[in-house]
Amino acid sequence: MTGTRRATSDEVIRELTAWNPRERMAMFRRWVAGSLSIVHLHVLTVLETGGPLPMGRLADALDVSVASATGIVDRMEQRGLVERRDDDHDRRVVVVHPTAAGLRVFTDLDEQRRASLTILLQHLTERELKSFLVGLRAMRAAREAMAAEAPAMAGLPPDPVSVETALRKSKSEGHR
Repeated sequence: MTGTRRATSDEVIRELTAWNPRERMAMFRRWVAGSLSIVHLHVLTVLETGGPLPMGRLADALDVSVASATGIVDRMEQRGLVERRDDDHDRRVVVVHPTAAGLRVFTDLDEQRRASLTILLQHLTERELKSFLVGLRAMRAAREAMAAEAPAMAGLPPDPVSVETALRKSKSEGHR
């Protein structure tokens, strides 16, 4: 990478990740106002990505003890974000499933983000907006190309959910 390209890339990264403390605090307040902690959001993200998980595997994915995961799931279950079910093949195993309300968290966050972005984009000129769209589409294409190449290079299946599940499985098998 040339010096100019590196400097431009660094500047793009700074712009994309610039989040002043007020913006960050406002986002955290919205999450807290909805009784959703960062930990709860993490649990829902893990379940959305990998599907329902046994409590032990969820604890591994969160990098916490099973007792801690149980406490987290207790609080989330009280709020209607997840539910526990017995495993179909082994009733000793408890499987954590996201509820419709739990998955709706992502829809709600996406709607909030879209509303904020709509207001923000109104401040761009037509030319700036079109240029921004070209750049975003190029980034998406590059991201998709990288995602398609990475699993093959690591010997993993190409499906992103399969990749996440395979990584989680190899991590949990490594701990035993």
